[in-house]
This record gives sequence, C-alpha cells and structure tokens, in this order.
Amino acid sequence: MDVVIHQPLRLKIMAALYSARSNGPLEFTRLKALVGATDGNLGSHLGVLEGAGYLRLEKDFVNKKPRTQATITREGEKAFRQHVEHLKEVIAVAEHII
Repeated sequence: MDVVIHQPLRLKIMAALYSARSNGPLEFTRLKALVGATDGNLGSHLGVLEGAGYLRLEKDFVNKKPRTQATITREGEKAFRQHVEHLKEVIAVAEHII
C-alpha cells in the first residue's frame, strides 16, 4: 500500500490525473471540481503528491490571472497502478472471507 496515495482525496487526485494523462494537464479549478475539494485542501494535497514526485505543477498566467496545472509523472503513474493492484488484492482476499 502506498501511504501517500492511500489518503482518500489524494487517491481521487491521482485517479483524475491518471485518467487525464493522455489529454494533458488538468487545471486546478477543473481538478478541484472533479475531486470535490476546497482550494486550500486541494493545494495542500497537491503539495504532498508533488513532494513525493507523483505529479508536476506548472504555474503561469492567462489574461493576467494565475493558472496552476497538474500533470501526473511517470513515477506517479507507476505508483498509482501499483496501489490499484494492491486494492484489487485486498478486495480479492475479502471476497474469499465473505
């Protein structure tokens, strides 16, 4: 289990970024809407994931307004896939118990 990804909001963030990876980065406002987070909460969790090397944040300005975009890294993709496999194993074990 990846303790960085396992936190529920970070798992949602990683799932969104993993799903969007072929379409390019996700803007902060779009990601916020997808995962149902507040600005501060999302910013905090993005910082943790960026610190782990799982995503890259790019900041620029569009029409004089700041824009933050997030992109999953290759390391993040690998970590997310491994975490999903771990969750599948947990579910498989639970199915045998029930």
